[in-house]
Amino acid sequence: MSLVKAKKHLGQHFLTDKGIAKRIVESLISTDKYNQVLEVGPGMGILSDFLLQRTDLQTYLIDIDTESFHFLNEKYPQLGDKLINGDFLKLNFDDIFPDKFAIIGNFPYNISSQILFKILDNRNKVVEMVGMFQKEVAQRCASPAGTKEYGILSVFLQAYYKIEYLFTVKPGTFNPPPKVHSAIIRLTRNEVEALDCDEKLFWRVVKAGFNQRRKTLRNALSAAMPRDKMDDHIYFEKRAEQLTVEDFVALTKHVSSLTTI
Repeated sequence: MSLVKAKKHLGQHFLTDKGIAKRIVESLISTDKYNQVLEVGPGMGILSDFLLQRTDLQTYLIDIDTESFHFLNEKYPQLGDKLINGDFLKLNFDDIFPDKFAIIGNFPYNISSQILFKILDNRNKVVEMVGMFQKEVAQRCASPAGTKEYGILSVFLQAYYKIEYLFTVKPGTFNPPPKVHSAIIRLTRNEVEALDCDEKLFWRVVKAGFNQRRKTLRNALSAAMPRDKMDDHIYFEKRAEQLTVEDFVALTKHVSSLTTI
């Protein structure tokens, strides 16, 4: 088989270190909650080799790159229709996974936020995710309130998932090497079925707060909520990065009681 050429427009950087690949696959640990896993962007299958050795998992692969798809089809003929040539962001999970499942991958950095928001949209089906991201994105996901990395993505993900920063990966372990360091994080679905507030309003409050993160929430929310409707609640005097998920839930309930954004 001829090797697959990494394509810049697809953001491909193929992992070459088998030790790291094995460690990533071994980071899938919540298999009492699922028995199917979807690998996104397998490339030439360095993660897939270890995934397919796991007898506790039924492995599916999806790659938008036709060259990778043909390479993997030849490498893993046993997969059949479990190897998908398609766009993960457009994939209807219900068509393939009748129950809960996990996602794993060395994700293209140019669509990492889109991947995470798709997981969020399907949070009651995706119960675990182990993924490689640009280090700064991984830090943003896992950072707690009060840090400069903490932001919109942090709040939304931490509302529904436990997030663990597992380890950092150097550029030299990829071909071609990226210009940044990478990191592996693990998302594990928490017990929150629904937030104790209007979830659509929650998302709007969080976005408005961080869109002007240097301002107090009294000022940041004023574009969406008349200031004369705000009272002297302490949250309005804080900045968005100071509020935990629980604080944002409480703020959303308070805002809802004052007016409708």
